[in-house]
Amino acid sequence: MSQHDLERRGLTLGGPAPDFTLRDQFGQDVTLSSYRGVKAVAILFYPYAFSGVCTSEMAGVRDRLAEFMTFDTEVLAISCDPMFALRAFADADGLNFPLLSDFWPHGEVSRAYDVLDEAVGAPRRSSYVVDKQGLVRWAVHNANPEGRDLDEHLRQLTALA
Repeated sequence: MSQHDLERRGLTLGGPAPDFTLRDQFGQDVTLSSYRGVKAVAILFYPYAFSGVCTSEMAGVRDRLAEFMTFDTEVLAISCDPMFALRAFADADGLNFPLLSDFWPHGEVSRAYDVLDEAVGAPRRSSYVVDKQGLVRWAVHNANPEGRDLDEHLRQLTALA
């Protein structure tokens, strides 16, 4: 995503990431700013739990989670699915990282990152890397969820380490 595209969305590379608190698949609150000073965060917006592409994308993250952890990074995946659907999704596919529900107020966080597709009520596939200071360091919008993008996430996190 270019600097111009980010600015059009109200975000800037090097600028602060919008803070949020969302519930994970276990009903626990997860707050982005709680990682400040501790870990970088890879935020992955995806449209729907249990859909074919999203299932493959999240399985790819699951399979490479150790690589993300090597860079002292937390992975947070966000959709507008309800918490209970996310729990079933995590259990069915062995997803052992936070799946966050942006269900209510519907799409509020997705909207803050300007990735909510209002017509379908789900976020567009988008990713952000937020450094330990809470600043946006990298972003991609409508990404192909195949290995290339996971590789790029890891490259960006390596640069922050």
